[in-house]
Amino acid sequence: MDKKIPSKLFFKIGEVCELTETQPYVLRYWESEFPALAPAKNNSGQRIYRRRDIETILRIKTLLYEEGFTIAGAKKKLELEMKEQTKGASVTPAPNTPTGDDFKDEVKEIKAELHGLLELLDRDVSAGEK
Repeated sequence: MDKKIPSKLFFKIGEVCELTETQPYVLRYWESEFPALAPAKNNSGQRIYRRRDIETILRIKTLLYEEGFTIAGAKKKLELEMKEQTKGASVTPAPNTPTGDDFKDEVKEIKAELHGLLELLDRDVSAGEK
């Protein structure tokens, strides 16, 4: 479960299953139980997960399988953690603002993600024209 999440903008359900070592039906069930887990869908109705969705899935998995929470307990715990994150994020400024080479790397990563998004949109448009 210590797999590194690749630097991509979107992930398909199969990729997410592989990264999180979870079955698709489990992910779909967790979506119905955990409001924090709500992947978008593309034009063809496929689930499109983002990095934060994968991080949420990994946290849910840890709460359920390693820490022994019930679904209801994990749901409450996750909601509490997210409220605390939101509270902390609005009060404290970003501690590690990228500078110099870090900034250039960040820009390159954003460009790569945007290119991926454009490719995804082009595929959806092309599929709709056929």
